[in-house]
Amino acid sequence: MEKLKLLLLAFFLGLSINSWAQKTEVSGVILDEKNLPLPAANILEKGTTHSVVTDFDGKFKMSVSNPNATLVVSFIGFTDQTIKLDGSKTNFTIKLASATTALEQVVVVGYGKGSRKNLTTSVTSVKADQLNNGVISDVGQLLQGKVAGLNVSTSGDPTKQSSVVLRGASTLNSSQGPFYVVDGIPGVDISIIAPEDIVTIDVLKDAAATAIYGNRAANGVIMVTTKRGGKDKTQISYSNYFGKENVSNQLDMMNAKQLRAFTTKNNLNFTPENDKGADTDWQKAILRENGALSSSHNLSMSGGGEHGNYFASISTINKEGVLLSSNFSRLIAHLAVEQFAFDDKVKFGLNVTNSNSKYTNVPQRNTVLLQAVNHLPVSPVKNEDGSYFENFIQTSYFNPVAMINHGDDDTKTNNFVGSFTTEVKLPFGFSYNLNLSYQQLNSLHGEFYDSYYQKYNSANFYNNPDAPLVHTLMNFGVNGSALRSSYQNTNTIIESFLNWDRDFGDHKIKAVLGYSWQEDVLGDGFQSTTTNFPVDAVSYNNLALSNYNSVAGYIVNFGDSKAYQKKRLISYFGRLNYNYKDKYLIQGTLRRDGGSVFGANNRWGYFPSVGGAWRIDKEGFMKNQGIFTDLKLRASYGETGNSSGFNAYTAQFISGSLGTFYYNGQQIGAYGPNQAANPDLKWEKTATANIGLDFTILKGRVSGSVDLYDKKTTDMIFNYSVNPVLVPVGTIVANGGNMSNKGIEVGLNINAIKTKNFSWTTNLNGSHNKNEITKLTNPYFIGGDSIRRVQPEGAGQTGSTLQIFKEGKPLGQFFTLKYAGKNADGVSQYVAKDGSLTTTPAIGTDYHYAGSAQPKFLLGWDNNFTYKKFDLNIFFRGVFGNKIFNATRADLFRPTTAMTTNILADAANESPNDLNAYKYSSRFIEDGSYIRLDNLTLGYDFGKVGKYIKKIRIYETVNNLFVITKYSGIDPEVEQGGTAPGVDSNNFYPKTRTFLFGLNVVF
Repeated sequence: MEKLKLLLLAFFLGLSINSWAQKTEVSGVILDEKNLPLPAANILEKGTTHSVVTDFDGKFKMSVSNPNATLVVSFIGFTDQTIKLDGSKTNFTIKLASATTALEQVVVVGYGKGSRKNLTTSVTSVKADQLNNGVISDVGQLLQGKVAGLNVSTSGDPTKQSSVVLRGASTLNSSQGPFYVVDGIPGVDISIIAPEDIVTIDVLKDAAATAIYGNRAANGVIMVTTKRGGKDKTQISYSNYFGKENVSNQLDMMNAKQLRAFTTKNNLNFTPENDKGADTDWQKAILRENGALSSSHNLSMSGGGEHGNYFASISTINKEGVLLSSNFSRLIAHLAVEQFAFDDKVKFGLNVTNSNSKYTNVPQRNTVLLQAVNHLPVSPVKNEDGSYFENFIQTSYFNPVAMINHGDDDTKTNNFVGSFTTEVKLPFGFSYNLNLSYQQLNSLHGEFYDSYYQKYNSANFYNNPDAPLVHTLMNFGVNGSALRSSYQNTNTIIESFLNWDRDFGDHKIKAVLGYSWQEDVLGDGFQSTTTNFPVDAVSYNNLALSNYNSVAGYIVNFGDSKAYQKKRLISYFGRLNYNYKDKYLIQGTLRRDGGSVFGANNRWGYFPSVGGAWRIDKEGFMKNQGIFTDLKLRASYGETGNSSGFNAYTAQFISGSLGTFYYNGQQIGAYGPNQAANPDLKWEKTATANIGLDFTILKGRVSGSVDLYDKKTTDMIFNYSVNPVLVPVGTIVANGGNMSNKGIEVGLNINAIKTKNFSWTTNLNGSHNKNEITKLTNPYFIGGDSIRRVQPEGAGQTGSTLQIFKEGKPLGQFFTLKYAGKNADGVSQYVAKDGSLTTTPAIGTDYHYAGSAQPKFLLGWDNNFTYKKFDLNIFFRGVFGNKIFNATRADLFRPTTAMTTNILADAANESPNDLNAYKYSSRFIEDGSYIRLDNLTLGYDFGKVGKYIKKIRIYETVNNLFVITKYSGIDPEVEQGGTAPGVDSNNFYPKTRTFLFGLNVVF
């Protein structure tokens, strides 16, 4: 009986407890920092799917399954808060703090770090999960469209890096890309970085942010931070992807039927040598038949303890190009170790990375692309006997497939970067840093053109270089020709700096004072060419088997006589930050640089900057407003310089070979000056004024920034043509030009929707830049105020140029004939200099300004959606208001030569009687605007699986799904870097559309 009573008591007690647990009511109100209610805040019982949202007054009421349950309270723009119930309290007043993640984010600046909320400069940060997805091997493409004011153009060629221009071009020389700093090491080759190892990228834009790097910072600075191990946390991660690429678009050339109908209609006849009754798509013939395959693998291990941490990774990428033989592969090994000692007052860091790459290039790539569109479809790739079809009677007409299969062009590089750092914490807020770094790049290059290429010598084989270079006649010797080169570049840096970080009540001071020593040795190696091999199978691997001595007139090419360079840079720098009540912020920097690359009279330069910020939201009059949670006004001015883009010995007098001259029945070698000295050569200087506004509104839902800048470059370094009476060489590298860039940048981050199962965040960035050459003179310059340039040299276009350097005009200004339709006889006519119409325009004389290659607006629009465990990223990118000179179209718009070279399908209505139809003119200048769905990624996160797997995520990515544009070429994303932007000239490596499947696993 007693047992029965105990059982009944236990039953009813358990029933009572269970009933109480199921019916426990919890209520309360959710407020912000200013005690204002937060409607639609989410309250979730942790470990369950039970959740409610607050009403208009911020109030909530819910049932929980356990009196000791844990509640998670969340609201967009605020930090999540966790409430642990103890069964004794059921009504709560919960205050959420503003999510200051963006504001408190640590931003890497030169020789230090800082909180974003207290920045006085223009810096954009991109986290790893915001970088572009896809088959990507360089940092530029990772950032494409992600940063306002950063113009990145990419090629479909896997062996070519992206062109990156920040806030417009600042110089007329070839150096326009930003300066890269990786984990504090300045000037690192970004090819050593595995995309999976990146934590964040900070883009320093204005001179106040970049002046700490002095003469190397005129084009902006990009700081890359890679992963480190975590304390008391061991983690193994693996990621991979497999992708397939296909050409997204091709030129619409005539097929055999169309071309035959056109020639018949216009009484033109193919030569028997060309007309073999074929119907060949030559663009398709040089492509991989089943598309290009790509794969990548990354394995990393990290961990740490009380006094140290480590991170190690190994990454591989293999990427086939869509053109035959084109391929790229890379292996990167990375190790980062940090060790603390002496009561954690001293930190030692060791960072070692080695990147080994192989580039398999298309032999004579640009010529192959040109020949593929020029070749007649009535000609076959191969003859009936299996040999390659060729017609050597026709000048400059070569089988592009044969060119690929009878040539080799390979480059192997090994890039090592190592650094050792020491940081010592000293009394009174001081710390001392000593950084030692060493970089070594070894490059081994080989080219071989077998005996087949000998046949091309008789038919005038010209190369087809990228603009603004002009073509040259090639000679492939006899019985095969080879080129072999081996060069090494080394970079040694010693940097020492003292930091001071101290608070004095409402006053905060941060200062850095340092010294930098750097020595670069470039081009330490050799090159040689040779010809006449016994067999083709040797390739470039054994030059000793050649016998060039028996080939009359053959001269061995030992490469550029200026390849070897030695440069030294010594710098002193300092920066002071003053902060009063987190309200008024001031920063000043000064760097003094001495460089060996400049004239003896101007080795040293000074690069100062000053910036200030006012955190308006901290003022008393902002306390009772409910619009802004952050509002900061910034202003800065600074000067930076440029010491790259020219030779280490540019300022010095150099003599060398000047060819030969005939004397006493013999050709005698000539020797004399080939470079003029300029002891007054000095730094290019770029001064930037910047004013910016950072804001956060709607309780953290919307944040953004607006920047206005005025960037002026003076004393631009350029190789000017000069009076040979004054300078015997006829040219001199000197200071003389000025350039201006003015623009506006806007960035918006919007947390549009956040519910229990669904969220949507969207980020927009847009920028406008106006570029102008404001001065183009030099005391010796004989060219007036302009230089006509960019000469694609299409057939029948001798002497025709496309662009001009001109005072008052932008870099990339088109200057050409002005098309005026056709006259009564159906012949294209043009506007002469005096405004009359002519069918015989004079090259140069009858030229007119015809638009610019500079974009007026850049756009990036990133959207991230989540639904339960699914995630979706949709990223659009746009470029607007720029012009493209479609020289490719002009050269394929030749009705008069349709019997010898192919023409575009839309030239069908042109008349062979119009001998002007193809002339470079405004007729072939097109709107280069486009908007592209650049990335679409759908993923699913399985979360924790089993005991050892913390996370598994799979995803599918499509790159370049579509592009909306009026441009008639292959793709509107033509080269935007360099000094000849916006020219599409018969050498466009096709853009691709990529489909890839990826996997991320964390153990």
